[in-house]
Amino acid sequence: MKTIKGTPNRPRLVIFRSHRHFYAQVIDDQNARTLFSCSTLDPIIRTKLSSGQNCDAAKIVGKELGSILIKNNLDQVVFDRKFKPFHGRIAAFADGAREAGLNF
Repeated sequence: MKTIKGTPNRPRLVIFRSHRHFYAQVIDDQNARTLFSCSTLDPIIRTKLSSGQNCDAAKIVGKELGSILIKNNLDQVVFDRKFKPFHGRIAAFADGAREAGLNF
C-alpha cells in the first residue's frame, strides 16, 4: 500500500466523510503541521447548508477551502482520499476545489 506525503510547497489535502459531515485538512507532512482545515461544522459554511451529508455540502466545503488556499498562495496540493472511490461527495468536493482554482 502506497502512502501519500505532502511537502511545504505541495501539501497534502486529506478528506474525511462521516455519515453526517464532511471534513478536509491541508497538511505539511515534513513539518507535521496542519496548515488549514474546513468542514461542514464551520459557522461560515453551516449557514449555507441545509444538511452536511450531501454532495452540495461537500462542494461548498471544497470551494471554501480552495478559496482560502488561493488567498494564501497555495494552488498545488496532493489529493489524499484515503483509497476511497472517486464518486459522490468526494468527487463533488474535488469539483468545488478545482472551481476555486486548486490543482491536483
